[in-house]
Amino acid sequence: MTDFLLVAWVSILIELTRLQWMLGGGESWQPGEKLKLLFAGYNGTRNTGSDVRVNEMLRQIRHILGAENVDFSVMTQNFDRTKGYFAGTRQVFLPDVFPPFLYRETRSNHGVVACEGSMFKSKFANALTTMMIGSLGFASSENKLSIGYGAEAGHMDSLIERMCARYVHHSLVITRNVESQAVLGKLGISTELGTDTAWTFEPQPDAYGRKTLRDAGWDEKTPVLVLCPIHPFVWPVKASLAKYVARITTGAYKESQYRTVYFHESGAEADRKYKHYIDGFVSSTRAFRQKHRVFTVLVATERLDAVACRAIAEQIPGVPIFTSDDYDMYQLVAILRQARYMVSSRYHGIVTSMPSLVASAGVTMDERIRNLMRERGHHNLCITVDDPDLGPKMLQMMETLVAETESIREGIAQAVVRNLKVMARMGVVFEDLMRLQYPEFPLPGGVRSWQEYLPPLSENLVRLAQKYDVSEAALAASK
Repeated sequence: MTDFLLVAWVSILIELTRLQWMLGGGESWQPGEKLKLLFAGYNGTRNTGSDVRVNEMLRQIRHILGAENVDFSVMTQNFDRTKGYFAGTRQVFLPDVFPPFLYRETRSNHGVVACEGSMFKSKFANALTTMMIGSLGFASSENKLSIGYGAEAGHMDSLIERMCARYVHHSLVITRNVESQAVLGKLGISTELGTDTAWTFEPQPDAYGRKTLRDAGWDEKTPVLVLCPIHPFVWPVKASLAKYVARITTGAYKESQYRTVYFHESGAEADRKYKHYIDGFVSSTRAFRQKHRVFTVLVATERLDAVACRAIAEQIPGVPIFTSDDYDMYQLVAILRQARYMVSSRYHGIVTSMPSLVASAGVTMDERIRNLMRERGHHNLCITVDDPDLGPKMLQMMETLVAETESIREGIAQAVVRNLKVMARMGVVFEDLMRLQYPEFPLPGGVRSWQEYLPPLSENLVRLAQKYDVSEAALAASK
């Protein structure tokens, strides 16, 4: 019922916005003024992946449009947790009860770029998907720029699916994979094929990552094994007024409360699955360490992951934990990139380590890591979080990382360069959409190389691009 009320609230405000625009309301871009774009996403919770991809999105689009021509805003749920992020961008507070905020903020901008990776799916939270749909719907209802950038689509509950079909119909969505295109295509939504935007991210220098690990006991010689666990069975988060009332009156649901009216899944079955998941990490890591000398670290790339990290560390004493609560995105990714091997349930744990050619495998709760491994040609390096033989299969993947390190690294390098070129193509699509939406906007003309549609690249990425550059035909075939 709460999902229904939230969807209804946002839908009514979109229709009101459309009516007001038809009567001459709203703010339209005029030649000579800066283009104001709102980047709508899930930032401010120290989710490293969300923060990294939005940071690079801002850098890329600012580079394409020209910093002197734009005025960007990005949502945050906590200013302290995004302090020092998103250079040159105004941060605006996103409240838990967001419909009035979206109504006001989208009307004061000339367009919306929806940033969330898991943009159209019910796996995590219908409220989050409702916010993404609403952001795009508000913009398109006033005939403004309305684009989803690097999105994924999966299963949506029927209520959310109907809302998506209605209010994203006049937007363009650049997806991260063909599977998402298929989902949105069935709803009549226009799509282009793209990728994630984290590929161009540059963390702190390697020296920072090495020193941090050295301070934790690393000898700088032993191969580093990074584990990125999560708690896969507390999703989706759902709004519940009944639980909220019980929480403030009786103290019930304290452990499962996400914040305010939003609550994680909980119960005996979730606990049983979680124990099996943790046991799988523990048993496979113990067996692997008996055979191979590695320096093992646990990394929580999202604040919530610290719980899983601590649960594993309790059974493997002496393993250091690095969390996004204690390290910002520049620091944490620098730590990840010191690894030789990685087993991760976090998509961006894998993506942000790939430019350093970390041999990685995934334990996935949804389609994101599976799609990435398919693209890399590493189908055998991905299992699901609830696999009955989780421990043995994880150990087998770890052994594969050791036995086939060089070929895996080669596949990763090629995948990084392919994705850089796809990300550049996303920039071309964005530029073309700008020409249609705002034909008088001062865009540069002439033929440019694909690298010019990316933000400035690190020396490492430039070297990879030179060594592993792929033809357009090969790029199309890989997708």
